[in-house]
Amino acid sequence: MALLYGLIWRLLLALVRIKRATVSWLRVRLRTWKGRFWQRTMAALLLPVPVSEFKQKKAGADQSSDSDRDGKGAGSRRSRWISDGISLEKLPVHIGLVVAEEELSYTDIANMVVWCMAVGVSYVSVYDHHGIFQKNNSWLQEEIVRQQHNLLGGDDSTFNMELLKNGTDKPQHFVVSCRPVVKVLSPEDGKHSIVQAARKLCHSVEKKEWSSKDISVSMLDVLLRESKNIPDPELVVKFGPVNSTLGFLPWHIRLTEFVSLPSHKNVSYEDLFGSLQRYSACHQRLGQ
Repeated sequence: MALLYGLIWRLLLALVRIKRATVSWLRVRLRTWKGRFWQRTMAALLLPVPVSEFKQKKAGADQSSDSDRDGKGAGSRRSRWISDGISLEKLPVHIGLVVAEEELSYTDIANMVVWCMAVGVSYVSVYDHHGIFQKNNSWLQEEIVRQQHNLLGGDDSTFNMELLKNGTDKPQHFVVSCRPVVKVLSPEDGKHSIVQAARKLCHSVEKKEWSSKDISVSMLDVLLRESKNIPDPELVVKFGPVNSTLGFLPWHIRLTEFVSLPSHKNVSYEDLFGSLQRYSACHQRLGQ
């Protein structure tokens, strides 16, 4: 008897499941049929409308392009970026752009530099592991100037900058100015600079300018900061699949916040501003 009840119970469960599956299938088919029916009906009724709308959109696009040529589009973008920077709870003074990819895009890096200066960042460091950007410093510089003109318009005096090849070079005057500062770095500015500072200390002891007791971490810190002449980066945006700092300023990134993005190619302003928002929202305890 118990076996019979069990078979009946399983039969009822099977019938319930078949019913649910059938109802779900009918609902999907009905919804799909209704969607196609209404879509075709609306397309037939509104066929003349898209033609006129297309003309209006085309005219509007032509007008907007004309306004961009007049500088109105650049002005609106500039106002938006300034307001975005003000809206952040905290804004990094120094941001590093570390590229961990083989193929480099000068235009995309130049765009990010211009966005950083428009938002209000004072120092931007550009770094790749092979030092290609530093070797082609003038090319990157020209591209930054070009994108500065394209994105900010002809009146870009508010966002003038100076571009430094490394800590010992004087500002190159292709772009006249004072703010912000763009530095192009390579691995030579990382571990190699630490080795140079250590050698300098050893030579000073050898010449009896200092004694070995005078050498300390703070003294090495002073030498390294004098050579770089920039504040520590509060934020580094790393591009590429490699989970490594790739030797980027190892002495200066003790308290740096890192944000990783898949690639620097075709990166948008929203991607960069999203990284700034993540930095603004993070709470650093600084060892507390």
